[in-house]
Amino acid sequence: MYRALDTPLVMKWITREHVHVDRVACPWLIRRFVDPSAEFIFVPAGDVERIAQESKAIPFDTPGAELGHREERCSFDAIIEKYDLKDQALLDLAAIVRAADTDAFHLAPESIGLEAIAAGATMISKDDSETIEKSMFLYDSLYANCELRLLREKYKAELEKMSRVERRDFLKRKLSEKARNK
Repeated sequence: MYRALDTPLVMKWITREHVHVDRVACPWLIRRFVDPSAEFIFVPAGDVERIAQESKAIPFDTPGAELGHREERCSFDAIIEKYDLKDQALLDLAAIVRAADTDAFHLAPESIGLEAIAAGATMISKDDSETIEKSMFLYDSLYANCELRLLREKYKAELEKMSRVERRDFLKRKLSEKARNK
């Protein structure tokens, strides 16, 4: 569905255990746009630096990490910046993740739902890895919704002339074309 950057594959990434919004969104972002073979390690916060060095894993969303929070921006933003990702739908998704992760729900209305789903996901998963796997569909869906919003703006005049079924088919076709061109 998405094309990863043409960079050498990095096999291990590490963060604090007990994932939530940003520490779930980052693995989605990494797998979809940076390293499709990524493996994630979740450890107690105090062990991240040591285990990162021992395992040669890249730390994210942990204090002091290059790929961590900076002022109002979250780790998801740091990864987007580091890997120079320019996809507008991805940037729109970043605003939702940032709003949910920092409790700044006024910045993106979807963030309230994302926060609620993230809280629930941790309760129905046996561990952090399962939470990540179960949440991939959620982030795929949010990303697709951001893409749809952009397509609706771009093709507004044409869409207004179509029936509901025609609009759906048109938008689905455009999303498929975009995915093929990535």
